[in-house]
Amino acid sequence: MSPVMIDLLINAIEETLLMTAISGLFSLIAGLPLGLILVMSSPGGIAENRWINRSLGLVINGFRSLPFIILLVALIPLTRFLVGTSLGTWAAIVPLSITATPYFARVAEVSLRDVDRGLTDAVRAMGASKLRIVWDVLIPEALPGILSGFVVTLVALIGASAMAGAIGAGGLGDLAIRYGYQRFETVVMIEVIVVLIVMVCGIQWLGDLIVARVDKRH
Repeated sequence: MSPVMIDLLINAIEETLLMTAISGLFSLIAGLPLGLILVMSSPGGIAENRWINRSLGLVINGFRSLPFIILLVALIPLTRFLVGTSLGTWAAIVPLSITATPYFARVAEVSLRDVDRGLTDAVRAMGASKLRIVWDVLIPEALPGILSGFVVTLVALIGASAMAGAIGAGGLGDLAIRYGYQRFETVVMIEVIVVLIVMVCGIQWLGDLIVARVDKRH
C-alpha cells in the first residue's frame, strides 16, 4: 500500500469516526427525551396523554420507515441550509443525526418500558414529582439497556456513514467507492471492509464492557 493510500485510509477513518461520534451524540441528546416522552405519555404512564403519544409515535415511525439513502437525498436542501453544502463529512452529519434519533428513541423506549411499573407507582405514591421519578427511577433502572441500545445505534451509524459515501460524504464509504469500486482497486475495497469490521467489533466490545460494569453497579 502506497503512502498516499495510507494517508487516504487514515483520513477516511477519522472522518467516519467523526460522523459517527457527532451524530451518535445528537441521537443520544435528542432521542432519549423522545423515548421518555413516549413512555411517560403512554396509557398508564406517569404523564398519560394519548394524543401526544400517538402523534409523536407517528412522526418517529415515519422517519424510521424511510430508507437512509432516500432520507439522505431528501434532506439535501436542509443540509445546505444548515452547513452551507451537501457534500463532505459535516453535510453527512445532518441526515445521520436525523435518521439515528428516532431509531434510538425507540430503543430507549423499550428499555424504559422494562422498568418495573410497581416501582414507579410506589415512588409516585410517596409524592415524588414526575421529574424526580424520571431522574431517580426510570433512567437509573433502565441505564444498562439504554447504554446497550446506544452501542447498537453507533454500530448502525457506522454502516449508514459508509452508505453516505455514495454521494460524496467522505469517510470509508467514499474511499471504497472512489478507489475500490470506480478504479477497480480490490485491495482498497478489502482494506476498507476489514477496517469497518474492526471498528464495529471494537465499538461493540467497548460498549459491552461499559454496560457490564454499569450492570454490576446497578
